[in-house]
Amino acid sequence: MRVYDFDETIYDGDSTAHFFFFLLRRHPGLVRFLPEGGLAFLRYKFGSWTKTQFKERLYRLFQGVEDIEAEVAAFWAAHRTGIKDFYLAQQAADDLVISASPRFLLAPICADLGIHHLLASEVDPQTGFYRGLNCWGDEKVRRYLEAGYRLENMTDFYSDSFSDVPLAVRAKRAWLVTGMDIQPWPGHPMEA
Repeated sequence: MRVYDFDETIYDGDSTAHFFFFLLRRHPGLVRFLPEGGLAFLRYKFGSWTKTQFKERLYRLFQGVEDIEAEVAAFWAAHRTGIKDFYLAQQAADDLVISASPRFLLAPICADLGIHHLLASEVDPQTGFYRGLNCWGDEKVRRYLEAGYRLENMTDFYSDSFSDVPLAVRAKRAWLVTGMDIQPWPGHPMEA
């Protein structure tokens, strides 16, 4: 089984940030949520809030969107071209995507691509509140195991971020994705 991070790995950019700005362009009144999001960002950067707390406050913007599912569909209609060619060329039926981005945002594009295995942050699309922790770092390993997947079945892991070391070190082979460049994960003892 090949396991992929999503943002900056198989998608060219940060899908959550792209979706956030997509919403702001389509619904300018959502700017009313920005001061609170900016303050949350500062609290996160200075260490008084966790990443989950920061994102949850930022995601309150979703409360100002009447039909979030329609907005997600419109977003992917405009951004599907962001899926990287390397992924489309090697895609397999048992691929798994694991991401810190919200599940409600990634589920439609994964379904469209034929990706049947998705683990992501559980965020309520109506309120922006998390159900559990941000799916990031060690939490990705916990979610992977909790979902019943076996580490020994992870043949390859792809990510753009060293925050994914906890999964990368457990894969038989790990790949660092930088833009369109894919290199062996630094220091990983690649198995044949």
